[in-house]
Amino acid sequence: MKYYVDTSIWLNLFKKEGDETKGKPYWKIADEFLKLMTNSKNNEIVYSFVVLRELEIKLSRPEYGQRKKEIVDERRFICTDVLQEDKNFARKLESEYHFEMSFYDLLHLAVARRIGATIITRDNKLIEVCEENNVPANKPENILSSI
Repeated sequence: MKYYVDTSIWLNLFKKEGDETKGKPYWKIADEFLKLMTNSKNNEIVYSFVVLRELEIKLSRPEYGQRKKEIVDERRFICTDVLQEDKNFARKLESEYHFEMSFYDLLHLAVARRIGATIITRDNKLIEVCEENNVPANKPENILSSI
């Protein structure tokens, strides 16, 4: 199974996001999900330059350099290209959804659709739009609880 992990999950992990008083923090769920998937021979973690670009925007320069290296150097994480057809599809969706969705989120959707991957995200609106466009999407805890 291919899992395209969007930026929100990486940020959960890197920024140690979540409140332990409200249950298992998001970062621990992200860590558990990524470890489980990278230790499985039947699953792949996929990312694209879009994820790296969003991390570059949201993290400090030194932290981005360190985190990018962690992702890129992990041999079990696969970087996939963003093709012109992905950009075209994302632009089409951007218009259909009246520019209420981030272009980067729609690029995640387009790439996942093309490569046949499930998007792993915390973004409920992205999950909804994925479902409307026949792209599987889920939260990491839902995947973990189904295994």
